[in-house]
Amino acid sequence: MTTQFVERVAVEIDGAGDAVLMIHGLGGTSNFWTPVLPALARFRTIRPDLPGSGRSHRVEGALSIDRFVRALMRVCGAAGVERAHVVAHSMGTIIALHLAALEPRLVRSLALFGPLTAPPDSNRSPIRARGAKARSEGEPGMQQIADAIVQAATSSETRARRPVAVAAVRESLMRQSPEGYARSCEALSDAQPADIAKIACPVLLVTGDEDAVSPPQSVRGIGEKIPGSQVEVLSRCGHWTIYEKPEECGELLARFYSQRFQ
Repeated sequence: MTTQFVERVAVEIDGAGDAVLMIHGLGGTSNFWTPVLPALARFRTIRPDLPGSGRSHRVEGALSIDRFVRALMRVCGAAGVERAHVVAHSMGTIIALHLAALEPRLVRSLALFGPLTAPPDSNRSPIRARGAKARSEGEPGMQQIADAIVQAATSSETRARRPVAVAAVRESLMRQSPEGYARSCEALSDAQPADIAKIACPVLLVTGDEDAVSPPQSVRGIGEKIPGSQVEVLSRCGHWTIYEKPEECGELLARFYSQRFQ
């Protein structure tokens, strides 16, 4: 594994082979993808901490979906990547859809976990309020946010039987910079949908049957707008799919690539 910084964006790079760019969601880092890396052993994985998140928290000015997309394009350029499979989670799926619509020659495929095209209008103010709480209350506020997200965004099975997954979600959130998290919340609350009609690459959409952020009916609706896309719903799973169902997610990725890209 190597770690490099591209204009203050921390990037972990592993392996050799076709490139896979992995984009975490709000409150995540490159570590979110660790549970599925064994399924990607034949690939070169490129896992950035988005601007404002993890080790890339030192940013100036406002964040936006467009700024995230531009940062990822610079990461790909620095890594010598001209074509990549893109794997993303939650807010990262919004970024991935914009990237695929803007730079179709870069994106070979999309594998989106907990996907959404943009937050529902009813969720925009609560997301912005969460960011304001992080900014005003600092680390104690982040702990409260982490505990609230565990309750609202993981499945009942995860909370009862998967303590390591619960710990991973809490730690990911509690270790974020409050200011960086606040700016990321603002970027998400302002996000607009990409023109997904422009997306022609193979697409895998994965959600959980208890995912309140990306409920199955909404994900199926996205799938209907992208011809040929594949929708999978994981049983007893919430929004933090990779942490909650790592083996199942790894198997879905391995099958997707073996069936579509032999």
